[in-house]
Amino acid sequence: MRVAIVAPPYPLEEAPAPPLGVTYVAAAFEAAGAKVRIFDYIVSGYTPDKLRAQIDAFQPDLLGATSVTLNFPDAAEIVCTAKRHRPSLITLMGGPHVSFAAERTLKDYAGIDLIIVGEGEATIAELMAEQFNSEKWEKIKGLVFRRDGQIIVTGQRPFIEDLDTIPLPARHLLPMSRYQALGYPVSIITSRGCPYSCIFCLGRRMVGNRVRLRNPFHVVDEIEEILAYGIDRINVADDLFVSSRGKVKEVCDEILRRGLRFGWSAFARVNTVDLETLKLMRKAGCDSISFGVETGNPEMLKRIRKGITLDQVRHAVSLCREAGIIAHTSFIVGLPGETKETLRETGEFAASLGSLYGYHFLAPFPGTTVREEVGNYDLEIMTDDWTRYDANSAIVRTSALSPEQMNRFVADFESVISKVWEEMVQGYHDRTNTPEIDMQVEGHFRMKLVYRLLSEDLIEKYGSMSMSDPVPVEHSDLLQEELCRRIGEATGVEGGLLRRAIRVFVEKGYIRPAITGGECRWHWTRNNRIEQMPIKTESVVFSPAHL
Repeated sequence: MRVAIVAPPYPLEEAPAPPLGVTYVAAAFEAAGAKVRIFDYIVSGYTPDKLRAQIDAFQPDLLGATSVTLNFPDAAEIVCTAKRHRPSLITLMGGPHVSFAAERTLKDYAGIDLIIVGEGEATIAELMAEQFNSEKWEKIKGLVFRRDGQIIVTGQRPFIEDLDTIPLPARHLLPMSRYQALGYPVSIITSRGCPYSCIFCLGRRMVGNRVRLRNPFHVVDEIEEILAYGIDRINVADDLFVSSRGKVKEVCDEILRRGLRFGWSAFARVNTVDLETLKLMRKAGCDSISFGVETGNPEMLKRIRKGITLDQVRHAVSLCREAGIIAHTSFIVGLPGETKETLRETGEFAASLGSLYGYHFLAPFPGTTVREEVGNYDLEIMTDDWTRYDANSAIVRTSALSPEQMNRFVADFESVISKVWEEMVQGYHDRTNTPEIDMQVEGHFRMKLVYRLLSEDLIEKYGSMSMSDPVPVEHSDLLQEELCRRIGEATGVEGGLLRRAIRVFVEKGYIRPAITGGECRWHWTRNNRIEQMPIKTESVVFSPAHL
């Protein structure tokens, strides 16, 4: 069976890592004997024509997609476009959004045949064993589908007890050089499950309220596999990494035993950390930890069932400082019962910690307690436009606060940061900054450039050259210059910045020129293979003698 897995578009500004869920799903299909390809539209542009061309080239029997709430509409439309193009395709979706909105999804999107609910690996194995025979679906737990005009729900599948039976994520199917160009960390998990009951979180419902641990040696095997790509930064994406101090110690000890050197970050709760564990994490390369604090109001903490105290927050931040680890604390604006006074308390508490901190807005996702029991709270959800569920603006109101007031609170906080940033940018242009500040500013400009190169497929679009004079590949600096000239002319990007970025990509092997006869085509590499990305290109005659 040939299986296409879609990684749907996701805002590059939201710092997407190589998609972990997609690669776990792809690995499950590969382990069951399928030939799998990932259509990645996170780090390349999506168009219906590109999707149709990729389907025609690969000829899949099945096409599936995962998504979170934010990009669910795009993901669902891509799946439906594929179904319209090839009606014989079996189409499916999985992931946190559809797991808790399965019936609505099937009612709204006729092009989706099947929903996989919750953890998908064991369900995929059963489906593949039955060759996706729809007559057998009713006997497989964890599915929602249509039959004779009715929606069938087969019931919840038990969580996978032994996580070490799950194949490692199929990162080899991703366009890794594109993700490396972005420079974001690669995510791994060391466990699944969260025993806490925060009303705004999907964790315990999606992966269970009992923590299931992976073998630490297998975790470090995966880390070595990631480092082999030339990646030097990893994020531990567990809902709760420091759920078992013994597990953390075993992972860190194994990293140190193998002599692995890389930077990494993790999420933790303020009531689960201790100085000894933090010092060991720091010794093993951990340099930052993110704590979800959510509010500076003690009553609000109880209302959202966070299970922590403000003193525990202060203590955890202090321990991180002592261990040499950067602490990030995050806060949610728009929680049930939010008032001007609770926001003031949160602002004062956040500023008092001496940590890096920031705000995001409550997004009441399908499946969360706060959404399902909203009538029990002082909260009104203003929209079901899933594209607004990015936590970047207020989509709720309370009896005391409007969305506009919530937005204003965060805007006032960000205005101070924006003013400092504008001064840094002006100093960059005036050449009055320190080298360190200039590096920060140029890094920001470079990231914006990389967003454009990826999302607009600029390397492919302007990298096809018909040469009147052949150029040896060792003289690719001439070809680089021509590539930069074309992209610069088309986009207006500053030439020096563009040349520096392209030069780094070439030196690191992220992009390469393929020269055949009088034709040159620049391309992103993928595991030392040329990506097959059907896309309209602009081919212009190029003579090196004219440079």
